[in-house]
Amino acid sequence: MTETGNSQHTLYIIVISCIATIGGFLFGFDSGVINGTVDGLQLAFESDSVGTGFNVASMLLGCAAGAFFAGRLADRFGRRTIMRIAALFFIVSAWGSGIAGGSAEFVFYRVLGGLAVGAASVLAPAYISEVTPAHYRGTLASVQQVAIITGLFMAFFSNYLIAGAAGSSMNVLWAGFEAWRWMFWIEILPASIFLVALFFIPESPRYLVLHRQRDRAIDVLTKLGGKDAALRKADEIDASLAADRHNPRMADLVDPATGRIRKLVWVGIGLATLQQLVGINVVFYYGAVLWQSVGFTESDALLINIVSGGLSIAAVTVALLLIDRIGRKPILFIGSLGMAVALAIVTFAFMNATVSGDGLVLEGIYGPMALAAANIYVMFFNFSWGPVMWVMLGEMFPNQIRGTGLAISGLAQWGSNFGITMTFPILLAGVGLAGAYGFYTVCAVISIFFVVRMVHETNGVELEDMQG
Repeated sequence: MTETGNSQHTLYIIVISCIATIGGFLFGFDSGVINGTVDGLQLAFESDSVGTGFNVASMLLGCAAGAFFAGRLADRFGRRTIMRIAALFFIVSAWGSGIAGGSAEFVFYRVLGGLAVGAASVLAPAYISEVTPAHYRGTLASVQQVAIITGLFMAFFSNYLIAGAAGSSMNVLWAGFEAWRWMFWIEILPASIFLVALFFIPESPRYLVLHRQRDRAIDVLTKLGGKDAALRKADEIDASLAADRHNPRMADLVDPATGRIRKLVWVGIGLATLQQLVGINVVFYYGAVLWQSVGFTESDALLINIVSGGLSIAAVTVALLLIDRIGRKPILFIGSLGMAVALAIVTFAFMNATVSGDGLVLEGIYGPMALAAANIYVMFFNFSWGPVMWVMLGEMFPNQIRGTGLAISGLAQWGSNFGITMTFPILLAGVGLAGAYGFYTVCAVISIFFVVRMVHETNGVELEDMQG
């Protein structure tokens, strides 16, 4: 997109981008709400550590499928249409997760919610990138991460309030239902708002040009940047697609000159996978369990989650202010370095934990050390890999392969997320917290070298100029 200087167009872009990021809010809320319900689920469904781990991680199976198919379906039916379906899935999943009477029923509704989360995770940044001018595309796309973290924060906050009102997540709160069930039902409100709001945003102009709906595309582009800019941008999109006008397909990910998968696809997979292998979602999904395992009460652990959520919002806000000034790659490098150091400190603290009848205890300086370093780690993640990975996936692929590139990267991201989440209770019982966090530390170190050698800057580059 080109700059018009027209504040009306800019305001319109901001409004429709913010509506798209409600999907990010629900992504965060749906991911974080499970944090306060683990004890309730274990008691209600009488599950062991492996069963509890699967109940928590089951959503991620849906996320992987949702991310993989959403990109391709959005190329066929439109970004807006698939986001509306995702909104419906969010509503049904929130209701069903709370009403579930057993593990199988609960897993079904969580997988349904996962389909919605996976779709929102790839479509919101892609949509924002496709309606936003290059010179502030990173800033608006970063709002997606602000929305994700805000959703996490609100889930943590509502969990804390609901558990406090009931006395425990396992106690009955209202209408004869336990508090943990109400934690899920709260999500129905923002999901309903998302569904209604999606009827007031336009379809992506790049999707419309790809499907030979040029007049509709020009109408949308005119609202985004004015008539003259609209005609010029439509011609640029047409030119970028001229060499390959067939409908997007998986074969497009192969470089016809070499017969090999494009290097850019491997970069997308690497970004998506490493974002999870550093262990961030262990903090998001198991934060309450983690801090209780080293001596904090349930109330204190839920309060720590709120503090972490607030710090995360602050960190991603800093990223939002800097991403279009200093670029994506420097922020990723700084984040990788900071995460590696912070995780190493957390690992060292857990290595010095002692075992008592109630579990692990961090005595003396080690408790505050682990708590401080864990929050520093969360801040570095949300300053860097949290927002920047999604920004880059939304903008780094050329128009023809954006949907399929997002599909593969999203599948890798959520597949890695599932693996990390599912294995944490097993690692906790096997090698302990020190062993688990030692692994995440190694992955953070690997991410430093990945950024230096594999990542190329996309700051300020028009989507039509992205090369595959």
